[in-house]
This record gives sequence, structure tokens and C-alpha cells, in this order.
Amino acid sequence: MAASGYSDLREKLKSMTPHRDEEKNKYVDGASNGSGGKGQKRKTRESDDDEYEHEHSDDSTDLREQEAHRVKSSILQKNIFTPEECALIEDKIDDVVTQAEAGLYREHTVDRAPLRNKYFFGEGYTYGAQLEKRGPGQERLYRKGEVDEIPKWVHELVIKRLVSSGVIPEGFVNSAVINDYQPGGCIVSHVDPLHIFARPIVSVSFFSDSALCFGCRFQFKPIRVSEPVFVLPVRRGSVTVLSGYAADDITHCIRPQDIKERRAVIILRMTRPDAPRLDSDGLISSSPAERPAPLKAKRSRSHSSHSHRRADADAAHRPRVLEMDKEENRRPSFSRSRRHSISSENYWKRGQDSSKHRESSGRKVKMRRH
Repeated sequence: MAASGYSDLREKLKSMTPHRDEEKNKYVDGASNGSGGKGQKRKTRESDDDEYEHEHSDDSTDLREQEAHRVKSSILQKNIFTPEECALIEDKIDDVVTQAEAGLYREHTVDRAPLRNKYFFGEGYTYGAQLEKRGPGQERLYRKGEVDEIPKWVHELVIKRLVSSGVIPEGFVNSAVINDYQPGGCIVSHVDPLHIFARPIVSVSFFSDSALCFGCRFQFKPIRVSEPVFVLPVRRGSVTVLSGYAADDITHCIRPQDIKERRAVIILRMTRPDAPRLDSDGLISSSPAERPAPLKAKRSRSHSSHSHRRADADAAHRPRVLEMDKEENRRPSFSRSRRHSISSENYWKRGQDSSKHRESSGRKVKMRRH
């Protein structure tokens, strides 16, 4: 009876777990071929690993596609400025370059870097290598009056046009920055400081077409940029509005390979009323009344003798040497419950409301020179 019972139990177990018997037969067959048994075992495991990696690769692709959709859905883009309007504004940008060369702007209005100059108007702030303590949240506005006022032509030719087109409400802009890129210039991955600027972030492109990339990582010596999560073409005369996810939850950048010709962008923003300033921290800064001595001209020919597209070939970009920070972005979490949508009627209001919510969220996104 015992033997019979054992046999029944064994048969019962085999019927319940047939896969064990199959695995056993595999190893028995392998053992009969000597060392081939180990090879068979290894081959089986390698096959399992391949299947596992394939599944996870698919998951990663799906996540990137989801993130790209979030980015795209929180961007508004319009073609507003005609080629004739662009040409007029580009002449004005060249005038800014000429005045900067002549030393006619306040010290903190002009920030020179290799292959890219910045011109702050209305409000300026410390960032990147200028910070005594690096990292997100350390940026500070300069004291009132330490950068020049927004030029009248920016109000007349750019801001009013955006207001009449319904892109921004009247009175929204109190900070205008002109980024002037030479071929091969770039700006590393960053998020516009949440504690400094309200949302949305509005930019208008001039001189040439380019691209704005999201979710890249920068490495240097030599400079390398990882594959973007999303690439947004930006045409000459186009207006780009970042809000929600695209503005706050993923970094954006300009890659060197995307600046093939001179390109300028006017960035229009509103500073938060509670944004920290240098003088509030007791730091010493130069007097707003002081202006630097005029820079010695490097060119023998007059500015007017040049085409407005070649006016700043070298002299406009004498760099103040700054160390380019390496970008090591932390990828945003996909599990956030907050999701953003955007429409042409309410995107700017949503951007402002969502920034208040984020103050207590504790989210951290790596930011660098911008």
C-alpha cells in the first residue's frame, strides 16, 4: 500500500507541476553530452535575459513617448511675425549689440559667453558660474535698476504684437532677455527658475530657424548631447509658449548642432513678486548708476557698412570667460498625479496657478546655465 500510495502521490505531483519534469529532462539531456549541460543551461538563461531586456526596452520607449506627449501638449506655438517685421526687429537687435560694444549699457545688462551673448532688460538675475552656491533655487534677481529698462522697440514691435494676438495679457511682461547665438552656440539643459519667473515662458525667434530640445543631457570635453525626449522646431518669426509640464517638469536646451547660422531669441517673462533679490540677502552689488568704460572696437569698418545678419561676427561676441557647467539631469518622475493641458485662451493663467501649487511639491529638477 505504501509503495502504491507513493506512486500515486508522485503521479499527482507530476500532473500538478509538469514544467519541473520538462526542466529536469533538459538538464538530463545536457548531462549526457558532457559539458554541454552547462551550455544548455546558460543558453536557456541568456534567452530569458534577452526577453527581459526586450520587455524593459519596450517599457522605456513607451515612457519616453508618454513624456514627449506631455511636453508637446503643454507648448503653444504660433507664426505671428512676417519676414518684413522680422527684418525690422533684427535691425533693432543689431543696435543692441552695437550699444553693448560701446559700453552704453549697465554692467549687469550684458553677459558674454562663448558663442552666445545675453542682454537683460527690465530684470536680470544671477545664474550658473555667477552663483556663490550652485544649484536650483540659488538664483537671485539683481537690485532694481542694475539692468537697463526694456527698450521701447521691444514694447512697440514685439510685446504689443503678442498682446493683440492674444498670446499674453497686457502688462504681463516685465523682463525681456535677448539671447544672441553664433553658429555652434548653445545653452545647456535647464528649467527657468521657478522661484524667479511666473509662467508661461514666451520666446520669439529671429535671424534663422533652429530647434528647442527637451530632456537632453550635456557632457563636455568634447561637448556631447544625449538624445532628446522631444524636439521642437522653432522657425524665424515664430512664437513659442512654454507652460505646465514643458516649462516645469523637464529641462530644455539649445544644442550646438541646431545653431547653423546666427540666431537670436527674445525671451519675455514676468518675475514673481516674491522672487528673492541680492540686496535682500545682504550681498554687495555695484551701484546702478555706474556704467563700464566703453569697449575698444575690434573692427575698423563702421557698423552701418555691414548687413544686419553679419553685424556681430566677432566683435559682438568677445566672451567673458565662464566655466560651462556639466549637466547631470535627474529624469522627471512619471508617477506625478498632476497633469497639465493647454489652450490658446487660458495657458498663461494655468501656468501662473500651477506655479503656486509647485512651491510645496518638493520636486527637484537639475538646472544649469541659462
